[in-house]
Amino acid sequence: MSSATQTAEKAPIVLNKKTIALIFSALMAAMFLATLDQTIVSTAMPTIVGELDGVEHQAWLVTIYLLAMTIVMPLYGKFGDMWGRKVIFLVAIAIFVVGSFGSGMAQTFWELIAWRGFQGLGGGGLMILSQAIIADIIPASERGKYMGPLGGLFAISSVLGPVLGGFFTQHMDWRWCFWINVPIGIIAFAIALFALKLPSHKSDKKVDVLGIIFMVAATSQLILVTSWGGHDYDWNSPTIIGLIIGTVVSALIFVYVETKVSNPIIPIFLFKNKTFVLSTVIGLLLGLGMFSAMAFLPTFMQMASGTDVTGSGLLMLPMMAGVMLTSIVSGFIVSKTGKYKVYPLFGTLIAGLALAWMTTLTADTSMVLIGCMIFTMGFGLGLVMQIIVLVIQNSVAPELVGTATSTNNYFREIGASVGTALFGSIFTSRLADKVGEAMSQAPGGAAAGGASTDSLTPESVASLPGPIHDLVVNAYADALAPSFWYMVPVFVVAFVLAWFLPQLKLSDVAGMVARGEAVYGEDMGGPTRGVVDVSDDFAAASAGGDSAFGDSAPGASAAGDGPSPQRLSTVTIEDGTASRSGTDPSKEQYRLK
Repeated sequence: MSSATQTAEKAPIVLNKKTIALIFSALMAAMFLATLDQTIVSTAMPTIVGELDGVEHQAWLVTIYLLAMTIVMPLYGKFGDMWGRKVIFLVAIAIFVVGSFGSGMAQTFWELIAWRGFQGLGGGGLMILSQAIIADIIPASERGKYMGPLGGLFAISSVLGPVLGGFFTQHMDWRWCFWINVPIGIIAFAIALFALKLPSHKSDKKVDVLGIIFMVAATSQLILVTSWGGHDYDWNSPTIIGLIIGTVVSALIFVYVETKVSNPIIPIFLFKNKTFVLSTVIGLLLGLGMFSAMAFLPTFMQMASGTDVTGSGLLMLPMMAGVMLTSIVSGFIVSKTGKYKVYPLFGTLIAGLALAWMTTLTADTSMVLIGCMIFTMGFGLGLVMQIIVLVIQNSVAPELVGTATSTNNYFREIGASVGTALFGSIFTSRLADKVGEAMSQAPGGAAAGGASTDSLTPESVASLPGPIHDLVVNAYADALAPSFWYMVPVFVVAFVLAWFLPQLKLSDVAGMVARGEAVYGEDMGGPTRGVVDVSDDFAAASAGGDSAFGDSAPGASAAGDGPSPQRLSTVTIEDGTASRSGTDPSKEQYRLK
């Protein structure tokens, strides 16, 4: 008898509405922690680095968190699939909370950097495992109702982070930017400890150590290239060129290793799945276009309106509203209709048009009009962000949900890092030229204002004499607005790719139920929900019809060990290359009818 069948017979976990609500509350708290901490230090950074004497290396406050979070994403996804997610989720929360407390207690800059990196090791797990656990307990056909609020939470924390960072810095102490995570994290840990009813299991598969080493090497070097290039080092400097070569070599070795090992961190056969590939590339483009476009807009609004760092965060509220509106509404509609393809199409189109609209920004553009622009951007992004995650999870086997989810998030973070670096280089290059031109037109020449791009801050701009102030703000707008054109093609490509997304039927069985690890409670349809007579499915599959089971699940059971009728069962595919029914795993959806 197969392990899947044995698990199904025990069915130790019962999923009911109360259990799901408690689990979801823990996931929301964890997701809020991880996303909030990506932005909360942005407004507090000048004060932090000034107090700890780290001005020259302040970029490390952001870089180290991004680096740590990105490199562990695939690990959390893979290990969760191998050993179960509850213990790993609790470990991620604990690491994040300890890292947050240590960051707040840091007395030197490099001590803070060390704790910040430790914090990122937990933050990556919170994001990945939250999304994967949702897939474990909620069927894809109903998941949109839950993914939508998660998308809204992401928008809230992205905007609330800079606001809270500015508030703590101005009215309390910057250390509260980190300490705020401690009570929230403890609550999330307690809820998860007692309410997170998830199975844990042993795996005799070997950990892909070589794959981990070369993935970390490639990712680390890429993040350093995008963080240092054009700022700390020139793009043609030996350091950057060496890192680029190291990135390429490490990535090539990583791909080679993944094709040879039995249990790869990122299975190469996933890239035979058309839905997975298209969704992952769209996610990467989304990260590249969204984060790069939005990274410099708050600073522009500070320059143009003269608002302080706290107020500039509030100016991003329209974007949050747009993301929340469409992510929640689209999630409910997808759950009701089962159709998802139209949302990435319209989302990428609207976001691209919003970005093109932003190219018309000038120093005289009103805050109301800017608000409309970024609301439109958020409106488009909300239609895509969480739907893409749902599409990917629905297109792979339940045994691979964590791996697929983490791979998608991993490439999105890579896109965000590369996009921000490229856009930043384009923008700063144009800004230097435009400020130089502006200063040459100022009364008395460049010396009159004494402004340069190295010292260009909202405070310094606000203190400039009237005519020079207007020239600098105009130069900033003239540099920023046309730069958005470079990101418009990114959304155009994402729009084209969205046309080719297959419209698969959304699974109506949660991942844990499909794997035989749980049954539904009476208020969720009862234990018989998801229990099917599979004999007809095999007969149809043998005759060449569509299989009820599909997509790339590892570890097939032996031929004589197949599921019997009237039993909650799973059918898996050895190495993701061939299904028992002989169907193509790259074209079949894994689900229970």
